[in-house]
Amino acid sequence: MILVSACLLGHKVKFSGGANTHDLLLKYNERGRFIAVCPECFAMLPVPRPAMEIQNGSGKKILSGKARALDKNGMDTTQYLLTGADKVLKIAEAYHAKVAILKEGSPSCGVKKIHGGNFDGKKIKGQGVTTALLMKNGITVYSEKDMTVGRLEELIAEDIKRDRI
Repeated sequence: MILVSACLLGHKVKFSGGANTHDLLLKYNERGRFIAVCPECFAMLPVPRPAMEIQNGSGKKILSGKARALDKNGMDTTQYLLTGADKVLKIAEAYHAKVAILKEGSPSCGVKKIHGGNFDGKKIKGQGVTTALLMKNGITVYSEKDMTVGRLEELIAEDIKRDRI
């Protein structure tokens, strides 16, 4: 199975209450190989909720205890991000998932970039907490921006092949 950010599959779990529907992923969802995940919802955060950003670092630094996350109101949300990441990892392990496709820019799911921590719209190089934890545990993580028809066909074919072994 392939983990996919729920917001990319049309679930209205985004912090603002909306979705980040990705038409190509939605089309391939019909093949039954995706598991929708939202670390922030798994951590029992409400929808909608104040925006969160990692302060002075990235998901890797949060995992090592060297950074924290705050929401726009100043509430420390670090533990929520850690809890959500841990729940996604447990799902990955339960389903033997080796691949995830996650939402770029998110403090949980960002793959190559996340918001910089100042709530000014600027992004920095780095990973969200869930991405960092999955990668630390040997799961390959892609951004939705990496997805093409060819890449999805390849990932799904590999996933089916793993199931047969």
